[in-house]
Amino acid sequence: MKVLYFGGQKSGKTSAASQKALELSKNKKPYYVATYDNSYNDSSMQTRIDRHLEDRVDEFLTIEEPKDLNKVIVDNNTYLVDCVSMWLFNNLGLSEEDLKQQLKDICKIDANIVFVLNDVSCGVIPFDSESRKFVDFSGLIGQELVKLCDEVYEVKYSISKKLK
Repeated sequence: MKVLYFGGQKSGKTSAASQKALELSKNKKPYYVATYDNSYNDSSMQTRIDRHLEDRVDEFLTIEEPKDLNKVIVDNNTYLVDCVSMWLFNNLGLSEEDLKQQLKDICKIDANIVFVLNDVSCGVIPFDSESRKFVDFSGLIGQELVKLCDEVYEVKYSISKKLK
């Protein structure tokens, strides 16, 4: 099963996606694939990371992989990929087709994968080219994930609405 949870910042996406991953994993601990590249020395992000680690310490096995999801996702397991937005940010040097192909490849794996994606599509068009590329790719990758996933949920204020 492939599932996508998307929504704005602090909408409750990760909590909802975590619950789904735990349901899908049955009696086996799921993997939490952390995609944030923790090389920026950002203390605010470190606080967020620490909180996420505390929240899942007993329920998930953590894998840190910021760029190549094909390295860590294998058959017969359940994965929570948190988050696709950070993975996308880390891979902005790749083409749209390369990013889509990586997602297509991992979605062919016989594993449960729950994706988390930040919805950044409701703001203004950014002035700088790198930010525009990120926002554009986020929307395009989101569309690709919707096609690839069996279920899709939008999350707002901790309320999940099933769209597919």
